[in-house]
This record gives sequence, structure tokens and C-alpha cells, in this order.
Amino acid sequence: MARAPKLKLTVQFPAAKAFASHKAALPRATVSAWVKAALFADAELTVRFVDEDEGRQLNRNYRGKDYATNVLTFAYAQSADDPVTGDLVLCCPVVEKEAVEQGKPLAAHYAHLLVHGTLHAQGYDHEDPEEAEEMESIETGVLASLGFPDPYR
Repeated sequence: MARAPKLKLTVQFPAAKAFASHKAALPRATVSAWVKAALFADAELTVRFVDEDEGRQLNRNYRGKDYATNVLTFAYAQSADDPVTGDLVLCCPVVEKEAVEQGKPLAAHYAHLLVHGTLHAQGYDHEDPEEAEEMESIETGVLASLGFPDPYR
């Protein structure tokens, strides 16, 4: 039986009181469990929850898109042989707005985006239809194993 991948995880939240409810809803153990469920190799990841200003600045600086997005993944491995290392940045106001618009519980949307970002950190992508189908299938399976419904339905 193969051992479960090891995870070295750092979790960071904004200091602002406006994000206290997000921090309370996302204890480190929960974030860790959701990330681990999507890992296929040992990893060292930082999960940073940010406000809209920081999310917009990061998206503008690194992707050339002048708006805050739900999740950004910065993967640092240069080859398939390198350890999985990266930063996942989730923009709290965007995630909350999307959850409301999509009629999803906030926790379910965070779980989906953490799984999605973790897959990106391991080299998965959704740039073409075949890649997207594979990634969505993995996400759906991982989320089901965590007790969440298919995020694409």
C-alpha cells in the first residue's frame, strides 16, 4: 500500500477583522485535509487568503489581468522530477461573491478552489478541452471523497 503524500503547509490570512469569519470557517486542519486530498506527491505549499486589492495586484502583475480572481497558483517546480512547491492565493471577497452567485456553501467553494489550485501546483491545467476534462474529473472525484457535490453541475 502506497503511503499518503506528505504536506508541509503554511496558511496565511489577512489581519483585517473583515476576514475573521473566513479564518474561523477555514481552520488549518480543514485546509490541510482538502489540499492533501488532491496531492499525488509530497509537497510544500503556502495557502494565502487575501483581500480584493492584493488579489487584483497579484493577478495584474503576474497574469496581466486587472481584476481580482478567485484563485491563483504559483507553481515553482521546473520539471516533473522537482518536488511540488507553490503558493495558492485565494481572494476571500471573490470566493464569497461567487459562492453566493452560484448558490453554494462557502466551504464547498473554498474546498473546490483549494483542490483546483493544488492540482495546478502539480502541473495540471485546463488550457485545452482534453486537459480541462481530465482536471475537472479529478476535481469532481476528490471533492466527492470529501463529501462535496460536483462543482461543475
